[in-house]
Amino acid sequence: MFVSVIVEPGGVDSAKALNELLVQSGYTKIQRACWENPKEDEKGLTELKKNIDGVTDYYDKIRLYQFPIDGMFVITELVKKKWRKCALKTKSQAGEKKC
Repeated sequence: MFVSVIVEPGGVDSAKALNELLVQSGYTKIQRACWENPKEDEKGLTELKKNIDGVTDYYDKIRLYQFPIDGMFVITELVKKKWRKCALKTKSQAGEKKC
């Protein structure tokens, strides 16, 4: 699956730790705060989230854009050390967003 990670670190230490983590996880820096991996698998993504939890604090914000997951576009967000997930269906699935 394709995964894009947007990083809004709360401090310099978090920024450095997140940059190192993303490089080690096979992500490529596309823009200043945007990292991408077009070939991530479910196991790698789960491990990445666990590692992100370990290097972030209350003030860091992380957003993951994932496609496809069961044919849906999924946005996962870490804000104030809590993960939230929003899955958006395509028109062909004739549904609404599920957050």
